[in-house]
Amino acid sequence: MAQRGRKKRLLVVSDEDRRTLEQIARRPTSAQVMAQRARIILRCAEGGTDAEVARVLGVWPQTVGKWRNRYIDGGLEALSDKDRPGQPRKITDAHVEEVIRQTLEQPSPDGGTHWSTRSMAERTGLNQTAVSRIWRAFGLKPHLVDEWKLSNDPFFIEKVRDVTGLYLNPPDAALVLCVDEKSQIQALNRSAPVLPMMPAVPERQTHDYIRHGTTTLFAALDAASGKVISAHHRRHRSVEFRKFLNQIDRETPPGLDVHLIVDNYGTHKAPIVKDWLLAHPRFHLHFIPTYSSWLNLVERFFAEITRRMIRRGSYTSVSDLEHALQGWIDTWNENPRPFVWTKTAEEIFETIAAYLHRINDSEH
Repeated sequence: MAQRGRKKRLLVVSDEDRRTLEQIARRPTSAQVMAQRARIILRCAEGGTDAEVARVLGVWPQTVGKWRNRYIDGGLEALSDKDRPGQPRKITDAHVEEVIRQTLEQPSPDGGTHWSTRSMAERTGLNQTAVSRIWRAFGLKPHLVDEWKLSNDPFFIEKVRDVTGLYLNPPDAALVLCVDEKSQIQALNRSAPVLPMMPAVPERQTHDYIRHGTTTLFAALDAASGKVISAHHRRHRSVEFRKFLNQIDRETPPGLDVHLIVDNYGTHKAPIVKDWLLAHPRFHLHFIPTYSSWLNLVERFFAEITRRMIRRGSYTSVSDLEHALQGWIDTWNENPRPFVWTKTAEEIFETIAAYLHRINDSEH
């Protein structure tokens, strides 16, 4: 069947232009708008219609037609944005790309661990405000660093599948509880009274404090309901963990199996704990891989209680701290909110594989 509509103008890409376009499209430091336009021209050069190219790249057919015609009329230079009315643009696409390339690929010239706006401005000839705006526009934050650690557990894959299976497809007639201890919670009392928040003035407290001792919070988070079983002990040995297991046994329906997700801390594997488990066959322990606390949802609850009350709290004694902790947990349990797990084991493995790929690439 003959092609309907107006006949498209012939688009021919030279070998030199093709190499340049492929470089722009592949290079991760290219401005995204330029990379998108390069991909449009390359697809059009393969013979694709505006509608076909738009569908593959997720853009409007009018966009494809616009850049097809621009390239035919003016070549590579026509893919850059035309000047707009008003003051001439001082920072070109080349400036933007140079800042991004230097930030991602080059070390700081002063021997530091990362770039500052001042050092980047000196290197590129722009001012600090321009550098800051470019970084914000592309989500670059050289001053920040995230920490991560890969597990060396030989049974990492099996354990991840086991735990995520409990989250995503829990067994029938059973409870899934995420269990851990938050140890060394300090009862800190500020050296002066806390000054309350006022309009335009945040709450203020002294930086120094008086230590009154520590406590350990034992918590078992119900993965389905978000309800928490808790206990407070001044130590966190296997003896205290066995006491907490007895508490869980008392506070859960006797007709249900109980699956406990725990980390590899020694108290969870002590002989007295193993003996207790033999005497309570409805309890089953599931160990997360080493260095994988992110897999235990109770850590999310610990982060919440730290942010909401521990970090800015002021307590005159350990008993005062424990009473405050339990009061906060009791309020939580009046309207519990579960933390919903969504990632499958395969999705986790794919994410880790992507990290490993990036690590291997960085070595070359």
